[in-house]
Amino acid sequence: MNRTRTQWVVSWASQLGPRFLPFADAASEDLPLSRLLRLSLFQISVGMAMVMLVGTLNRVMIVEMSVPTSLVSFMVALPLLIAPFRALIGFQSDHHRSHLGWRRVPFIWMGTLMQFGGFSIMPFALLVLSGAGQSAQAPQWVGQFGAAVAFILVGVGIHTTQTAGLALATDLAPQEKQAKVVGLMYVMQLMGMMGSALVLGDLLADYSPGALIRVVQAVAVITLVLNVVAVWKQEARSRQRQPGASPEASFQDSWRLFCEGPHTVRRLLAVGLGSMAFTMEDVLLEPYGGEILKLSVSSTTLLTFTLALGGLIGFAWASRVITRGADPYQMASWGAWTGLPAFVFIILAAPLMSVPLFILGVFLIGLGGGLFAHGTLTASMNLAPPDQVGLAMGAWGAVQATASGIGMALGGLLRDGVAQWTNSVTGYSAVYGIEVVMLLLTLVAMKPLLRNS
Repeated sequence: MNRTRTQWVVSWASQLGPRFLPFADAASEDLPLSRLLRLSLFQISVGMAMVMLVGTLNRVMIVEMSVPTSLVSFMVALPLLIAPFRALIGFQSDHHRSHLGWRRVPFIWMGTLMQFGGFSIMPFALLVLSGAGQSAQAPQWVGQFGAAVAFILVGVGIHTTQTAGLALATDLAPQEKQAKVVGLMYVMQLMGMMGSALVLGDLLADYSPGALIRVVQAVAVITLVLNVVAVWKQEARSRQRQPGASPEASFQDSWRLFCEGPHTVRRLLAVGLGSMAFTMEDVLLEPYGGEILKLSVSSTTLLTFTLALGGLIGFAWASRVITRGADPYQMASWGAWTGLPAFVFIILAAPLMSVPLFILGVFLIGLGGGLFAHGTLTASMNLAPPDQVGLAMGAWGAVQATASGIGMALGGLLRDGVAQWTNSVTGYSAVYGIEVVMLLLTLVAMKPLLRNS
């Protein structure tokens, strides 16, 4: 009886999973769901790091430590200087040769160590930067330099780990499952952001410098553990990958072939405009909630959970619709249309002093961003030649991350510049208004890419 019941439960779960769980049908016979979920742990660590950089730390630096918003946005954007090289990182991992016979694992391990090192020194650099207590005796440039190095290490580690990790996931998946596997990886990143936002918000409910140090260093250790477990026995070793052999093709030749695809420049332009439009407010949402709406550190950290929840729903919805044959660029345009009222709600939250309206706007930003990201990523993979899927993902990631970094830096600079001549509310609202305009430009750029245009 128990055996019959167990078989029924397994059968029911196998039928229920692909229908209701996002990307549960990404598993295959050679890549079961358990192994796929274990591999996706590196995306959990990436999501956790993004919550720390863009969410918790930037709010603490701006509100609690009184660090200028422009300096914070510059530091958060610093790691994205490496973003244009994501395509090169992916290409190098395609052709990397080592005595151990691995291609992807050395890059994932190198990125993991950089994340660990950056988080290890970050809290002490921030304390010196704030000038609190005995750290006030240290020169200000020491804190600025230390914080910049910490942010760069974490950011470069994120890009390296994520690029090689997604390439490894693509290697392990059958060709017909690759798009769904990559989608699952990004869903796990959003789930990592949601879970981290909840936990970090609870741990920092009673903020103190000591609590910040403990939390950031715990994140460093957890990152190391998660990434080691994720890649354990995932990539097969090969004797054909010994050093000394020349690669099959150069990066320049591969990139030239990629650029010969249809509407390549316009596709990357649309990705850049939309990504910048959805991320200019990334370093401003939590300070906006804390400074204007008087929300606590714990409450504003939960905003990251709300943003990630919207993105998760957007990814799941986009996957379901695109699988049924919908145009990926049509899905991306729906994401841009969703972002328009989202930023209007954010702007109106200040004069109305409405926290629910603010939270609704944050959720819609996540939802629109998820629809846009999934649509453009799927379109890039579908249009890429079979042997250039990894390069296409790297190019998409490079443009998306670079545009996001520029957007975050500009957002902080514009907010401070406008606020200096007017007030804080106007400074924030000016940035959100510019994002509305950029979403409209994104829709114009994508119009020729739609199937029915």
